[in-house]
Amino acid sequence: MKSVASTQKIPTSRVATFDVFSIGLAKHHVAAILEFDVTNARKKIRELRKTGVKVSFNAWVLKVIATTLEQHPEAAAFLKGKRELVVFNEINISFLVEKLIDGKRVPLPIVIERCNSKSVTEITSEIEKSKALSSSSSDIVLNKRPSLTERFYYHLPGVLRRLVWKVILRNPRFAYGKMGNVSVTSVGMMGQVKGWFIHRAVHPISFGIGSVLKKPMVVGDEIKIREVLNATILLDHDVIDGAPMVRFIKDLSGKIERAEEL
Repeated sequence: MKSVASTQKIPTSRVATFDVFSIGLAKHHVAAILEFDVTNARKKIRELRKTGVKVSFNAWVLKVIATTLEQHPEAAAFLKGKRELVVFNEINISFLVEKLIDGKRVPLPIVIERCNSKSVTEITSEIEKSKALSSSSSDIVLNKRPSLTERFYYHLPGVLRRLVWKVILRNPRFAYGKMGNVSVTSVGMMGQVKGWFIHRAVHPISFGIGSVLKKPMVVGDEIKIREVLNATILLDHDVIDGAPMVRFIKDLSGKIERAEEL
């Protein structure tokens, strides 16, 4: 008789995902569900590729996010205690890259440091190099091997693992060094989805990048078919108020729709 069930081993990296989701639920994030017109940017990227320039859409999105946050650094600040913010001058972005490990596709983060100071081509190259790195089920991030302490973390009970996260987040400089001050998840690279997803994160600001879809939009006084990016942004209301949030999103939207940095 054929078995009705099978047992599969969960990749080590998924354990941290469970903990991030649990800690993220306690954060005071405000979710902004947005549409960005990326028609001009996608056209420019196609033109650049024809000339031999290696540039990816995701790398460009990371660059625009970083340069906008450079002008609104408080949006990516960490809360220290209840009365202080720690604001960093450089934007370090944690970005998920999907890898094939033991026959299964597993998302693993890389940390792109000083993203605001790098070009789109440099970010593209860094992402591609990380994808090419060999990896195993014991990896936590792609661009460095786990330390003995980090490997020990995965053998702790859930209560203690989440306590580790709380200790890390109470030390902004340590947290920034380990995971950056921004996170970006690009679900759109895994297939087109007509909608948005609400993710969870422990970073002060995080982005859920969805699919690019063709939609009718009003341009001037005409309705035109445009390429539109679905995205969700989580902003920590403990570190930034509503008005600065809106200003940040407005500036980000303008840079994206003007295809800046290309």
